Amino acid sequence: MTEPFRPPPYPYDRLDAVRELAERHHGSAVDLSVGTPCDEPAPAVLDALRSSAGPYPASIGSAAFRGAVSEWFARRLGVVVDPGDVAACVGTKEFVAGLPHWLRLRDPSRDTVLYPAVSYPSYAMGALLAGCRAVPVAVDGEWRTDLSTIDPTDAERALCLWVNTPGNPAGGLDDLVAAAEWGRANGVPVCSDECYVEFTWEGEPAVLGQAPGRTILEAGGEGVLAVHSLSKRSNLAGVRAGWYAGDRELVGYLSELRKHAGLMVPGPAQAAAVAALGDQGHVTEQRRRYRDRLDRLAAVLRGLGLRFPMPAGGFYLWVPAPNGDAWGLVEHLAVTLGIVASPGEFYGDAAADHVRLAVVQPDSVLDLVADRA
Repeated sequence: MTEPFRPPPYPYDRLDAVRELAERHHGSAVDLSVGTPCDEPAPAVLDALRSSAGPYPASIGSAAFRGAVSEWFARRLGVVVDPGDVAACVGTKEFVAGLPHWLRLRDPSRDTVLYPAVSYPSYAMGALLAGCRAVPVAVDGEWRTDLSTIDPTDAERALCLWVNTPGNPAGGLDDLVAAAEWGRANGVPVCSDECYVEFTWEGEPAVLGQAPGRTILEAGGEGVLAVHSLSKRSNLAGVRAGWYAGDRELVGYLSELRKHAGLMVPGPAQAAAVAALGDQGHVTEQRRRYRDRLDRLAAVLRGLGLRFPMPAGGFYLWVPAPNGDAWGLVEHLAVTLGIVASPGEFYGDAAADHVRLAVVQPDSVLDLVADRA
C-alpha cells in the first residue's frame, strides 16, 4: 500500500530554538534568515494599490501589466519581448512550486526536474509535490550551475532545468545563454529565475542589457522562460505580483492551464506592478541600501574572524562555517549578535557547511548588530 505524502518540516520553522537565543538580547532578535524585503514600497506604488478595484482580473495579466513588463525588459535588460509572450503569476513561488505539475500534464513521459544543487528549496519541493524526481545539478567553485555534469539519462527524462542568477543563496552568476543553448540541444525547457537581477553587482555597466547573460531571453525565447518578481525589486513581497515570459507556445499553454485553476494576480496588485515597473528611482535607492548593508554586515562578521567573498549578485552573505559546522555558527551568531541566520542545508546537501544571512532589515535594526559586535 502506498504511503500518503507527508510534507517535510518547513525549513525556517526549524529556527525557533535559534530565534529564542537571539531574542535574549536587548532590542530583540535581528532576523536575517528569510529574504523578505522590509523597506517601504514607493509612495506611487502604494497609491496605485489603494486606488484600484473592479471585476475579476485577467489571469494572464492585464494589457497594461503585460505592456509594462515588455517595456521594462527593453529598458533595463535590452531585450525585445512581445507583451503576448508575457503572463502574470501570483508572485513566483507558486509558479516555481507548481510548474512541474503543469509540465507533467503536458508531457507525462517525463518525470524529472533538474535544479542547481545549491539553491532555493522550492525548485526541489515543486518536483516532490508533483510526484517527480528532483535531480540536483552540481555547481562549480563560484556557485554556478555546471551543465557538463548533467547525466544524459536525466536530461532525457527532464521536464525542465531551473537556473537562478544572481543565485540564491550564494550570489553566483550563471551563463544564461549557455543554459538556453543546452536546453535547446537536449529538448528541455529552461526556466530562469531572475528575481534578483536588479541587484547584480559584478560586471554591470550603467545599462544591464549591455552585460551578457543577465536574462535568458538574450538568447531568444525559444524553449525558455524568464521568471521575475516585484517582491525583491520593489519591496512588494506581500502583494504577490510576478510574471513569466519567453517561449510563446509554452507561455500560452501554461496561461490556459492557470486560467482554469483560477490563478490570478489581484487587480490592485497589477495596478501597483504597473506603477512599480515604470519607476526606476526607487530601485536605484534600494540597490544603494542593499550594497551598503552587505558591506556593513560583512565588516561585522569579519570582525568575528569569519572569511568569505562578497556576492556577485543578490542581497545575501554566504559564509563558510568554521570546521563546516553551520548550525554551530548559526547558534554562535544568535548568542553573540542576536542574529537569526539560515544554515546552508536549507539550500541543499552540498551547502551544509555554509550559513546564509539576508541583509533585508532596515538600517535602524542593523544598528543593533553593530552595537553588539
